[in-house]
This record gives sequence, structure tokens and C-alpha cells, in this order.
Amino acid sequence: MGGQKPEPRIELVYGALEMLILKTLVWGPRHGHGIAKSIEQTSGDTFKVEHGSLYPALQRLLQEGWISAEWGVSENKQRAKYYTLSRAGRKKLTAETTRWERFARAIAGVMRPAEPEQES
Repeated sequence: MGGQKPEPRIELVYGALEMLILKTLVWGPRHGHGIAKSIEQTSGDTFKVEHGSLYPALQRLLQEGWISAEWGVSENKQRAKYYTLSRAGRKKLTAETTRWERFARAIAGVMRPAEPEQES
């Protein structure tokens, strides 16, 4: 078809997956596979969420009280654990969003400086 190779996926840095999970759950309860697919789709397939990373991250978020979980039945009639964002999780997401926006601005500033730095 197009001849263009897709860009390689980017590995998530530590802490980013947790924030993306929290953000995904803003839109309502989801099971693990649904969370992974949502992150992949909303990132334009830049991020691939491996189950080996996803489920430990979900466990950490549960332990912190930022999400809750309960069993339900998925769209394809399979038993699945659904995760929901807690009030504490919403507060954490707000704080993390601010921190990540600051981090991204700092990286962008270093990568695209207005003018070259003068050596002292």
C-alpha cells in the first residue's frame, strides 16, 4: 500500500503507565484489556501496553487506593475485573498531569532551545 514504514513504538518511562491508566479510567470503568487498547488507540499506536507491565501497574494503583476493582462480565461474555478511578485517584491524576506537563515543557526546552547556550 503506502510504502511508509510505521514509526517504532516508544517504551513508556517509569510512572507514565500509571498516569495513563488513571486518565483512561476518567471515562468510566474498564477491564485490563480495554485499558491497554484505549491507551494504544489514543496514543495513535505509539505506545504498546504489555500485560506484563499493565497488571503490576494496576496492582500498584489498587494498593495506593487510586483505583478500585470488581468482577463483571465483558462484552464478549467473559468474566473480567473492571477497574474504576477513585476520588483519591482523581486527585493523583490532577497532580501527575501538572507534573508531566512541566516535565514535557522542560524536555522540549532542552531539545529546542531558543538560542545556543554560551559556554562560560
